Amino acid sequence: MTNKKRILSGVQPTGDLHIGNWLGAISNWVSLQEKHETFLCVVDLHAITTEYDPKQLSKNTLSTAALYVACGIDPNICSIFVQSQISAHSELCWILNCMTPINWMERMIQFKEKSVQQGNNVSIGLFDYPILMAADILLYDADYVPVGEDQKQHLELARDIAQQRINAKFSKEENILKIPQPIIMKKGSKIMSLNDGSKKMSKSDINEGSRINLLDTPEIITKKIKRAKSDSYMGMEFNNPERPESRNLLMIYSLLSGKEVSELENDFSQTGWGTFKKIFTEQIVESLKPIQERYHVLINDPYELNKILINGKENAEAVANKTLSRVKSELGFFEIEK
Repeated sequence: MTNKKRILSGVQPTGDLHIGNWLGAISNWVSLQEKHETFLCVVDLHAITTEYDPKQLSKNTLSTAALYVACGIDPNICSIFVQSQISAHSELCWILNCMTPINWMERMIQFKEKSVQQGNNVSIGLFDYPILMAADILLYDADYVPVGEDQKQHLELARDIAQQRINAKFSKEENILKIPQPIIMKKGSKIMSLNDGSKKMSKSDINEGSRINLLDTPEIITKKIKRAKSDSYMGMEFNNPERPESRNLLMIYSLLSGKEVSELENDFSQTGWGTFKKIFTEQIVESLKPIQERYHVLINDPYELNKILINGKENAEAVANKTLSRVKSELGFFEIEK
């Protein structure tokens, strides 16, 4: 029995993971894994809330799990698993659906933004996925959930459902569901698009040039950065609100090189965009090289990857089923005695 605090997080397998996923999420998990009991999910059920290719979903699910490990997640101390392989996620989601007022869901900002993009093809799943996210989190009695600023609202929803709709209504003495606390990742939590420094880098952006994927070749990376949006100023600045692209690239460079932004501003104060982009490209290629090497070893060893996912599933399923059983018992569901 571990005394470590528990962490739960995950990424959707929609398209290739990019440097925003790595620097904003996965690298933070790597720094947390030694001191926390860590459960990391590939959230494939979330990936079908928009149109998708079934063959690509399966491929991306394995690729995402392999990239977790390639980026430094240690499967010997972390449980890496696939969401859809644990039925408790869907079952708890339905129970929480029936406990959550619809007006709570209508306040969700991301649904409003994403539904505009989909027009008349918006699915109930897209509207409802914050409830599934709440089930993901609450199933594992997570103490902490690492989130960026854009996911804070969804974690607050999970906390409200657990406390106001489950614990307050059905708990007799002890809470039925643990109330998780956020770990807000400030540094690197919002890597912006290469094409627009005011928009977050996203896998769903139809323009591939807006992001650097973790598996991009040096040639592709060079082309993308060469075409990345720049401005007419000389030198690189971080705090000039009129220069979001300069700010974004300096932050990425700082995270990759380990140098302070202020030091980089000084180093590149008289550097033109063309020269800076060449240096920036070299840094990204060099930083991604070990990740890509580890990834290709693992993705070409299906036995090892399968073993990691089986072990992760067994660990996660034991925790999830225990929580689900507790919820069902307290909410009045009949269970046959074995």
